[in-house]
Amino acid sequence: MKIFDAGCGFGRNLHYLLATGYDVFGVDADPKAIEATRRLAASLAPALPVDNFRTERLEQMSFPGHLADVVLSSAVLHFARDDDQFDAMLRGTWRILKPGGLLFCRLASSIGMENQVRRLAGRRFRLPDDSERYLVDEALLVGLTEKLGGRLVDPLKTTVVQKQRCMTTWVVLKNA
Repeated sequence: MKIFDAGCGFGRNLHYLLATGYDVFGVDADPKAIEATRRLAASLAPALPVDNFRTERLEQMSFPGHLADVVLSSAVLHFARDDDQFDAMLRGTWRILKPGGLLFCRLASSIGMENQVRRLAGRRFRLPDDSERYLVDEALLVGLTEKLGGRLVDPLKTTVVQKQRCMTTWVVLKNA
């Protein structure tokens, strides 16, 4: 099984996958993060090619389309500046996924905290923890699921992080 971490950072979500022999790939815009992930992969999965981890933006990945059976996107998409960048990041991520593959995405949302966030512009909000994020909501995620040609395999689930933010889990199967 090929697993792709879209915005892998320093590899925090990859320890188990690397140690158990999955074919793992990832990108991150931060070159230091990719170097750390390559070191982690070298220690846990030395046969894995170093080129599986690249310093790239989600909008402009060089990996071929339909590469992965599973794509992880954990705490990445909410860093989009605006709708155009969010759409480009999501399209880039979706392009990597094989038909019949699974997207597991965790991102900031307004769900459960609608009255505690302040709109800055478009879908950019100031959160109670004073950070700024691009926030999604249920209507947007349901609409995107349909637009992408996918289907929810699990209901949307949101965790309210006390007086800070809300994180929603969006799990989508790409239609074959």
